[in-house]
Amino acid sequence: MPRSKQTKGICAFCGAEIGKGTVAKHLARCETRRALLAQSENESRAAETLYHLRVQAMGQNEFWLDVEARGESKLKDLDRYLRGIWLECCGHLSRFSIGGWGGNEIPMSRQVQQIFREGTALVHIYDFGTSSETMVKFVATRRGKPTNTRPLALLARNVMPEAKCIECDAAALWLCNECLIEDQVWGVLCQAHVQTHPHDNYGKPVRLVNSPRLGLCGYDGPAEPPY
Repeated sequence: MPRSKQTKGICAFCGAEIGKGTVAKHLARCETRRALLAQSENESRAAETLYHLRVQAMGQNEFWLDVEARGESKLKDLDRYLRGIWLECCGHLSRFSIGGWGGNEIPMSRQVQQIFREGTALVHIYDFGTSSETMVKFVATRRGKPTNTRPLALLARNVMPEAKCIECDAAALWLCNECLIEDQVWGVLCQAHVQTHPHDNYGKPVRLVNSPRLGLCGYDGPAEPPY
């Protein structure tokens, strides 16, 4: 997917734009997050080990997420989250493994705390035909209370990659599937040129969304956090 490479992200707590390589440092000093953590410590639920994971679209470094997973959450919870924010289009099969296609498959029933430790990296594959592959890496742990009652919490995600219209170089908002499939061109269009673009054999252009799955198997979003 030929979009411009970017290494910026948005903190899910304060909304600040941060560097991809400085997420952990920012989170440690983010006042909004620190206030939320302090508030969560007053909750009646018990402290537990929480796992900071980096989720990276393979071959598309501009798409990434940082999430915090509860130790007792399962890989199926992570699978469900990835489907919701990035991947789901047609209910395809998916799997986790160490080593990708030829590696050892890890059951969805396994808990995060049973799998992730220093150096752990899993490959998540969604759709065994037109596949989307994602690397999930261990970053760190913390001992405390989670900031919500869900299995995972979003910490940060990439800034929406920029794209320029193929007709005029203005900011693109739409993707033409016919350009992509028939001409093998990343046919992105601005609001003006989408009105006059002649291709419609594959349906109307779809809105650009912040997902590495766009352009595959008819995916058109929502590319929003499922919670």
